[in-house]
Amino acid sequence: QLMFKMFIKEHNRVHMNMTVKATNSNTMVKSCIISSIVLASRFGVTLAFSSQLGGSVTSRSINLPTTASTRTLDSSLFSSPSIDEDTSANGAVQKRRAFLANFAATSLLPLLTFANPASVSARAFDEKGGLQFGEDDIMSQKEHGTTSLPVQENLRYGVSRKLADKICSFNRMFAENGGYFQGSTTFEKDVREIVASTGEPVIFYDSVSGKALFKAPVNRSVDEFIAESKVHGWPSFRDEEVVWSSVRVLKSSGETVSTTGTHLGHNLPDQTGNRYCINLVCIAGFPAGSV
Repeated sequence: QLMFKMFIKEHNRVHMNMTVKATNSNTMVKSCIISSIVLASRFGVTLAFSSQLGGSVTSRSINLPTTASTRTLDSSLFSSPSIDEDTSANGAVQKRRAFLANFAATSLLPLLTFANPASVSARAFDEKGGLQFGEDDIMSQKEHGTTSLPVQENLRYGVSRKLADKICSFNRMFAENGGYFQGSTTFEKDVREIVASTGEPVIFYDSVSGKALFKAPVNRSVDEFIAESKVHGWPSFRDEEVVWSSVRVLKSSGETVSTTGTHLGHNLPDQTGNRYCINLVCIAGFPAGSV
């Protein structure tokens, strides 16, 4: 109850501060969206999948990073639990988090989706860095969700195939848990070893098609690449690290996808340019023809 009162009080304060100078309905809508994002960030709220386990539905959420550099809208607003994850955490904490997640899902998502999404999502994109836009029909329904095939039988970095298939082919906005790549995966170890042994960037392949999607690090050190990824909670790539022949960004939403329909993540620009916040489970494939 106390958290609810704090949430409502803070919402009213933030929203009033941002709308006091509004002069038309369009400005009001934009300020309301901004205030919702700010509020969600302050309370560490994330949208969440509901996982049906043992006949009951359990809503899950995670806390957002609190560093100043991560206060932009991040993929953690659209975070899902790992399917393989144990959901027996403290009940009281889970109930509070579920309430906040559901509150954000019903108030923030409709605003982001329907209140002029092009002006909200695309206006900050840096089109000078090689960014390639794609049409929404890339993600049309196919034989296996938005892809023609399921994910590869064996994936790199020790990621969950079940979670990968769910996020790659049957999902448009949700993500693996923030920090997933730092958990039980071998992502950091493998990346450091490959760069050290070859002196070349690591190539990341589509978990479904095996097409090359990203290569990193480029024009930065492996330490810088991994550090930025850890700050945000997901592997984070820059324009020069994207293989644009196989990757597109949907201008209406910032969703970043493969040309064959695999959901990858989102473009979340910051002060230095485009930043592609990508699910590791979606780029853990082996090269096409090698499997």
